[in-house]
Amino acid sequence: MNIAESSLRLLVDKWLAPTLSTPVRVTQFSRTRSNQGRYVFVEVLRAAGPVGLFFFRHDNGRWCVFPPETERLAMRAYGRAA
Repeated sequence: MNIAESSLRLLVDKWLAPTLSTPVRVTQFSRTRSNQGRYVFVEVLRAAGPVGLFFFRHDNGRWCVFPPETERLAMRAYGRAA
């Protein structure tokens, strides 16, 4: 999947399926506290009520419905020279 295939516009179309009578709107956008990653909350008004999703921008430029994984501390063991 290339970056164009995971653009925010295409993902909104895929997940929320907006139409002329039910347009989408961005209701929140900011950065996450943990890694300063960008996110937006997009919602569409349906007959049953509003439906919305968070979209997260990953380091590679792609937008996804799941947040990027945070870096974890790691401990490594190295063999000792003889």
